Amino acid sequence: MRMVPIAASQPGMRLAKKIYSDDGIVLLAEGVELNAKLIRRLGECGINYLYIQDDITSDVVVRELISEETQRSVLRAVKTAFKGFMDPQGRGRGVTYPYVGKNMRQAMHLILDDLSRNQDAMIMLMNMQTVDNYLYRHSLNVCVYTALLGMAYGYDDEQMVTLGMGALLHDVGKTQISLKVLLKPDKLSDFEYEEMKRHTERGYYLLKDEPNIPLLAAHCAFQHHERLDGSGYPRGIKGNEIHEFAKWIGIVDSYDAMTSHRIYRTPILPHQAVEALYSGSGTLYETSMLRLFRDKVAIYPIGMSLKLNTGQTAVVTDINSTCAHRPVIRVLTDEYGRNLNAPYDMDLSKHLNVLVSQVAFGQEELSPLTV
Repeated sequence: MRMVPIAASQPGMRLAKKIYSDDGIVLLAEGVELNAKLIRRLGECGINYLYIQDDITSDVVVRELISEETQRSVLRAVKTAFKGFMDPQGRGRGVTYPYVGKNMRQAMHLILDDLSRNQDAMIMLMNMQTVDNYLYRHSLNVCVYTALLGMAYGYDDEQMVTLGMGALLHDVGKTQISLKVLLKPDKLSDFEYEEMKRHTERGYYLLKDEPNIPLLAAHCAFQHHERLDGSGYPRGIKGNEIHEFAKWIGIVDSYDAMTSHRIYRTPILPHQAVEALYSGSGTLYETSMLRLFRDKVAIYPIGMSLKLNTGQTAVVTDINSTCAHRPVIRVLTDEYGRNLNAPYDMDLSKHLNVLVSQVAFGQEELSPLTV
């Protein structure tokens, strides 16, 4: 399969992966032939890339970080929990929802069980083939990415559950923000921005007294927008005043926001998001944490089209877990752009003179990697 930007998708192409709703319902099955109307509608729903069937890359498989079943189960649990917090009868009256903590803990065990089966798993984009509510999908993505980092860092089982619950619920305070502000497609006014920032405090107060939710998970909701130099919110705390769990979530929250479709902007690619995060190394984010994050991110997703410094074009066929920025590729053309009769695979970690110069066939030039 090959990953194709929605703007480059053509009628007659066939889907290589299913497209789901936020309820886990299959909207478009594998093998469905695209037409102009479907392509336009998918773009309007915020899908920026599609996985397309392709004879040359028919053997290329995009591995899921967690199973489709786990994704659907966790998304349902998150959706139920968040809707419970939106309950106007319970809001502001000290009403608790005992099932939230239990369901979130069960969700974390599902995620951790899946991740534990693949200790070499890399952070790969999870949001390309789902038409859903951004808040629910973002919560799942941040949780899975953070859990991968926590496992690599060496946290024990109970720490992993607490870290994961904090990540899964980090944005729960947005359930208390006006939809007019939350879904505004334009730039927020100063007043609206201040209202949006209150989701951190509101998330903390929603979670701190919830049965079966660790208090530290509530602090993750409170602190995930705090930054090392004190420029974050809501309290402007600095350095070691910020819990390390919130620091991990802060990095991942920023990464997923940059690489996901938002109402007010299009996403950027993983390598660009990593570079943007590194611009805040030592000031906004811990440098040592960014290093681990960089080493765990597949900056060129499987199926992505690349152009090389040799002039040849290629498709990513596999990720090197020990050298994420040097993937295994399938070379498709010669230096003059002519299709090869016999495309061949190349491991870029063994060919250091070959560099990536463009992605997605001219979508944008890559700046030199500085990470």
